Amino acid sequence: MLRNNLGNSSESRNEDGSIFSQTEHNIVATYLIMAGMISILSNMIVLGIFIKHKELRTCTNALIVNLAVTDIGVSSIGYPMSAASDLNGSWKFGYAGCQIYAVLNIFFGMASIGLLTAVAMDRYLTLCCSHTGRRITTNTYISMILGAWTNGLFWALMPLTGWASYAPDPTGATCTINWRKNDTSFISFTMTVVAVNFIAPLTVMSYCYYHVSRTIKGHTASNCTEDLDRDWSDQVDVTKMSVIMIFMFLVAWSPYSIVCFWASFGDPKKIPPSVAIIAPLFAKSSTFYNPCIYVVANKKFRKAMFAMLKCQTHQATPMTSVLPMDVSQNPLASGRN
Repeated sequence: MLRNNLGNSSESRNEDGSIFSQTEHNIVATYLIMAGMISILSNMIVLGIFIKHKELRTCTNALIVNLAVTDIGVSSIGYPMSAASDLNGSWKFGYAGCQIYAVLNIFFGMASIGLLTAVAMDRYLTLCCSHTGRRITTNTYISMILGAWTNGLFWALMPLTGWASYAPDPTGATCTINWRKNDTSFISFTMTVVAVNFIAPLTVMSYCYYHVSRTIKGHTASNCTEDLDRDWSDQVDVTKMSVIMIFMFLVAWSPYSIVCFWASFGDPKKIPPSVAIIAPLFAKSSTFYNPCIYVVANKKFRKAMFAMLKCQTHQATPMTSVLPMDVSQNPLASGRN
């Protein structure tokens, strides 16, 4: 039944004169193509910088490397399939393609949220609990990374087992949770996902970054830098990164969460088509703004990137001058347990 709906969805919508015109589909496709190219290029640069410069290979930055991998995953799979479907005017890859597309996008998206939460916890433990932060081992970071990926895989596979389901959205150009079928299975799944992968991470990030900001202000006011060896500009960098990351997290995932709540407790048929397409587009947008945050917030990373783009040899920054995203001193190569 769903397979037939997939094949006939575009025709039924065109006959009813609803949803998007082909011109609107083309506009969305153009955005997806441009955003996908920018995302893949910027995140490949991020990976290249971390591979090339040994001083950036810390446990803290291992979280950022994994975050870049999730961004590349969405950009290389989600963007092209959505763009091709938009150019086609309807979902182009059939039932199996819909399931694969939805699984991979949910997988990378949920893993990304988990990794952002791990970054917040790392900042909190390193800056606010310095004694605990110094005792964090490489295995701790490996556990956080594996936990983020496992969490993403779990929630991506659940609709395939019968807890909710995947289907094309009303635009017909992308596949996601079938929120038009707001039965008990859908409501229980979406409410659990929102609670576990949006509200809980948001709470953790808010708590961590609030205390990070207070710690930085306290050290600045007391002119005490014994535990945190950084000058004022570095402290501003940390605060800037914290505020930007949590704000952009809200910007990216709030529309999608609102649609889920609307579909669960309201009438899914009354959700405007524009809202239906904007929500997943905003969620995907994190794939290309995350690299921008690294550049803005991390002086060492910024210098390494400019040197790489200019094909220059990057001068390694002494580890005694600790920069915002390199506070954790556990090098990946150390194997410290």
